[in-house]
Amino acid sequence: MATTACFPPFSSTAAISASHSATPSSKRFLPRPYRPPRPRPRLRAGSLKEWREFEDAVESKDLSRALRFLQSVDPAYYPEAPASAGTQVTLPVPPGRDWEVLDACIDADDMRLVGRAYQFLSDRGVLANFGKCKNIVLEGPREVTPTILKEMTGLEAAKLAPKKWGLSGNSPYVLATFFGGVSFLLTQGVDVRPNLAAILGLATADALFLGGTCAAQISCFWPLYKRRILVHEAGHLLTAYLMGCPIRGVILDPFVALRMGIQGQAGTQFWDEKMEKELGEGHLSSTAFDRYCMILFAGIAAEALVYGEAEGGENDENLFRSLCILLNPPLSVAQMANRARWSVMQSYNLLKWHKKAHRSAVKALEGGHSLSVVIRRIEEAISSDR
Repeated sequence: MATTACFPPFSSTAAISASHSATPSSKRFLPRPYRPPRPRPRLRAGSLKEWREFEDAVESKDLSRALRFLQSVDPAYYPEAPASAGTQVTLPVPPGRDWEVLDACIDADDMRLVGRAYQFLSDRGVLANFGKCKNIVLEGPREVTPTILKEMTGLEAAKLAPKKWGLSGNSPYVLATFFGGVSFLLTQGVDVRPNLAAILGLATADALFLGGTCAAQISCFWPLYKRRILVHEAGHLLTAYLMGCPIRGVILDPFVALRMGIQGQAGTQFWDEKMEKELGEGHLSSTAFDRYCMILFAGIAAEALVYGEAEGGENDENLFRSLCILLNPPLSVAQMANRARWSVMQSYNLLKWHKKAHRSAVKALEGGHSLSVVIRRIEEAISSDR
């Protein structure tokens, strides 16, 4: 931590009285001019002992305590921060340690505290690209026809919409293989109907009461399916980051998502301060709504950008529809469709401009890295493109 030496103030009154009581012989010498004492060097937090408090806070996911520690560190520790007065003595500081405060956001109940953590790192020059595209959303009409969508993305509108399982992708082949296998076993005299009924019953219960969590957990063992989820969530994360919305965390485990109240197999939790404020006041501006929709459709856009079409994102669309109905007046079906096309088009182009950063985010998530490492990889990828 930074320490500042304090010295007693110089008393000019005492100096005057002392000069009046001086003897005549002392007047032959000029009084020594006052020189303020040199400030002692300020120490920047950096020793292992000092940073152990920060490590404990991050490990216990205590965001408030971790942020308070970083705020106590001398600002001169950060290269982008203004230099402070006085001599600086640098102690060994573990590189990249300040980023780890983002790993404590996942258990934070107060999203404003999460926002303060991102703002703190942004002010210190650590998150240089956080919110760099927040002004991309402008007021005005949003008329995007399927033809315009194809001209801007090169993809048909159907390729930029989530698919129902069993109707697209590899699911028809999976179904054909499943029923073919059942038929083969029946022809061999193996009666699988009792077990099949039990499996179908468990699958139905999982869909009704757990939102398909168990089936999603099993599907995650399929590498291609797992990577598609990573591509989808990295799209949400990168778009929210570029739009200046603090990210609480990325949940990739279906059971953890269920425990945290997230619909679907995975989820990215972000916070839009402006939107929350406006909803609290009973209104919602077009700018805030467009920004939210861009982040919401970014997962679909990411899949389309990487694979040429989207399969996931049904829960994103359901959330979008539920929000459109709550508006006053609510959007019509045609208005919803137009707004969805505009949002996915904007997200698609934004991710296309930052394709390297998206790939870096996917790779970091695939490696099982924490949120702080993922965001750091994003920053490094964007900086290397300049």
